[in-house]
Amino acid sequence: MRPHGDIIGAMIKVERHFNTAGPIKYDLHYYVPPLKRFDLDEVMQLLGDQKYFVLHAPRQTGKTTCMLALRDHLNESGDYLAVYRNIENAQTTRDDVESGAHVICQGIASAIDDVVGGKEYFTLAKSILSECEPETAIEEFLSQWAQKAGKPTVLFLDEVDSLAGGTLVTLLRQLRAGYQKRPKGFPSSIVLCGLRDVRDYRINIPGGDIILGGSCFNIRAESLRLGDFTFDEVKALLAEHTKTTEQVFESAAVDKVWHLSQGQPWLVNALAFEVTRKFKDYWKDRTKPITELTIDRAKEAIVGRRDTHIDQLADKLREERVRAVVEPMLACKGWQEFNEDSLQY
Repeated sequence: MRPHGDIIGAMIKVERHFNTAGPIKYDLHYYVPPLKRFDLDEVMQLLGDQKYFVLHAPRQTGKTTCMLALRDHLNESGDYLAVYRNIENAQTTRDDVESGAHVICQGIASAIDDVVGGKEYFTLAKSILSECEPETAIEEFLSQWAQKAGKPTVLFLDEVDSLAGGTLVTLLRQLRAGYQKRPKGFPSSIVLCGLRDVRDYRINIPGGDIILGGSCFNIRAESLRLGDFTFDEVKALLAEHTKTTEQVFESAAVDKVWHLSQGQPWLVNALAFEVTRKFKDYWKDRTKPITELTIDRAKEAIVGRRDTHIDQLADKLREERVRAVVEPMLACKGWQEFNEDSLQY
């Protein structure tokens, strides 16, 4: 008699699908190869030159997937020890610099331990945090990591722009303070990932003052923006579903996905997920081709539900720098009315 677990496993059929939340899981999702999403030669040159740089793009564009793929690529090369850490959980510490330093430092330590194995670095972080002031603890921990690693270290910090107040200021300043010690005494390269370029960080600190992120992190060599899918990438992504299920996206449907999304990764995946997993008539009958009208139905469903990323657009209109661009457009005042800084943002 077969074990109960085997029976359940036999009943579950896992089918790859379009991803609309979180990083890609290669066994579950259709995807565009992440290392082809950006100029890998340019990035490798920046790393070889020991540069610190920024990678920014809107949510659900693929930043995390690309950073994880690049981390693995670097580690597999044997030339670097690369670590990725999302530090969004330090967002609530705001001006509590001590708590912020603990969350960030221990988070990075755990990420290093995940790569090298064991608990050595988490223990090291706890020791440093007990001995150092929060304004120097992150710098000291990263220095000791770089000295112990035996090869150039690369640190990817994600969701940096979700931090606020004193926590963000002290993080950026400690990274800047250790910069001159690289590569043997500090990470050879640090990549800040987020929705915005560091120069667009407006940091409110006690007393009502505002500090610009660029002044805290003036060691940034480049600011790279992760772009949208090309038409060929959209076409190839949709074709992955056809290869798996034999369900066809008609050419007019592919064109419609491109027209509605212009390659924005979340929109492409959301439209495709809607028709292939939420429209039961197309989900249960894979012989039905997906047409232009099907994609139109998906668009109306997504807009009608006000899915998270659609709903956020209304909130963005309340940002002064966004209004400074959108308002003149709606009033047909012409490009001369746009503030250049707001337009760039």
